[in-house]
Amino acid sequence: MKTIQKLTIIIAILLISMPIINAQSTKGNNYYISTSGKGRTASKEQPAKDLAAVIMKLKAGDVVHIAGGIYKSKSGRGSDVIGVSASIIGGYSPDFSSRDPWGKHKTILTGTNDYNSGLTTSRLRINGRAGAAVLVDGIIIDNGLRNRYKTNKHQLILRKANASKGENPSPETPGIKILMKGVGAEVTVKNCVIMNTAPTQGALDVQLGKDGKATILNNLIVNNTGEGIMAKTNWHGDTQENYATYLIENNTILFNWKHDAIASFGGNSLMMDTSVNLTANNNIFGFADFGGVNNIKKCKNLVLNNNNFFGHKKYDFFDTSAINVSEMEDYADYLADGSNNVSESISLDMNSDWATLYSARKDISRAEVDASSTVSNSAENQIRGILGLNKQGSTVSLDASIWLHQMQVEDAIKLGLLQYNRRGCQKP
Repeated sequence: MKTIQKLTIIIAILLISMPIINAQSTKGNNYYISTSGKGRTASKEQPAKDLAAVIMKLKAGDVVHIAGGIYKSKSGRGSDVIGVSASIIGGYSPDFSSRDPWGKHKTILTGTNDYNSGLTTSRLRINGRAGAAVLVDGIIIDNGLRNRYKTNKHQLILRKANASKGENPSPETPGIKILMKGVGAEVTVKNCVIMNTAPTQGALDVQLGKDGKATILNNLIVNNTGEGIMAKTNWHGDTQENYATYLIENNTILFNWKHDAIASFGGNSLMMDTSVNLTANNNIFGFADFGGVNNIKKCKNLVLNNNNFFGHKKYDFFDTSAINVSEMEDYADYLADGSNNVSESISLDMNSDWATLYSARKDISRAEVDASSTVSNSAENQIRGILGLNKQGSTVSLDASIWLHQMQVEDAIKLGLLQYNRRGCQKP
């Protein structure tokens, strides 16, 4: 009897640690990727060397298994776009017998900033349809090598390309983008790390249709511009029961920066569309240039329970006004339920050099820039004055001295290895 009990416990542990894939997805083929691979067979015995090698053969329901290693995609282009509902699972040992996605077998998707070959589209994008579930599990997205930096110290990123130097702009696209069409699409994103990305919206950006369901679980999203997680919908009917449903649990989202030095948008841990049902439990939302949860679109079906908000510059929660976490239950106009949310400082295992640069940066406002602008008496402005046109101000020299300075993968993972009072992510 004791032997049976032990066997039952072992089976239960194995089931918990296995990647969860919807039954619809298991009908597809399995492909295998390894940095030591070659060709397009992509079997476990003869893996391909990069995701790009199998993208064209993928069909809905297929699953791609990727061993630990650094992957830059075809010719270092740094972007993989999949046009079907396929699943991507990383963190495998070289023989695919075990997984350790944040430890021994990190699957890191990155790229280059080469103007001639590098792309600025999302590092991993899946354009799928309902009928096969999508799972992204155990993938590390690091855009550090894809960004264009002002100096070789990799501190201040630049948004424009420099063709003469062969440099792309820093990509303004998500690290992971999943766009699902059709009714009842299912998405799971778990055990992923997204870092050093510079999107206008979500570092993790998911969009669902009618009756869609997304589970976003145990991810570390750190050092990105825009929103940490952007929960979207492409269906805007009147029936709340048919809204896309998001469950966002035990994620750690830290250091979300404004889109640029003087931007009035971006810099939130979580943002959502109006017509979604969203529940966020047990997450850590910390150190955003604006705030923790931005509900400016006035989602009425928002539930926030047992989350930790701290270190934000302007607010913990925003819908019609800026609110601190202690005021959410009383004054949030668009919050269906919000309980046990706290603001507790936690001791992060930070790289001291990175933290020093972060604390020393100059964060400027639009008002400061406007105040520093002066109207010059240039020949051009004299002509504009004669013609009755508005004169143009001088080029503003103000800039943030440091923003989105590159973080290393090992330093990022240290921030997500342990939960804090059962909140946030932990090593999978």
